[in-house]
Amino acid sequence: MGKIPALGAGTAGSNPVSPTTLFEPARLTESATFSKPDSGRFEMAMQARIYQPAKTAMQSGSAKTRDWVVRFEPKAARHIDPLMGWTSSSDTDQQVKLRFPTREAAVAYCEKHGMDYHVQEPRQRKFKVKSYSDNFRYDAVR
Repeated sequence: MGKIPALGAGTAGSNPVSPTTLFEPARLTESATFSKPDSGRFEMAMQARIYQPAKTAMQSGSAKTRDWVVRFEPKAARHIDPLMGWTSSSDTDQQVKLRFPTREAAVAYCEKHGMDYHVQEPRQRKFKVKSYSDNFRYDAVR
């Protein structure tokens, strides 16, 4: 049986591997190259959606629901990254979210920049009048 050197013992006769030799481009094979999907970024006009966000179900307040939002429609399909397996996209316009105080300001912005847009009208909330005392009414149907 051969002896195993103790930790910290020198390796006098061995050839040390430098960090640059570990990552030589010549070591990559054809199967290791990755291609980025074609997004067609400059071939299409920007498609925008103008809407007024709905109130979240998690809060009772109506903050961030008064402004109008401009979001851009996705131009390219999402793809799975072959290295990590994450879902990604080459279209960065999906990350942009512009807020405007009025619908007319959002429409004017889209027209000024030559974007195709469609306006999604907000739905009116149905307000149901509730009272705590209604829980104890004698004529309530159970």
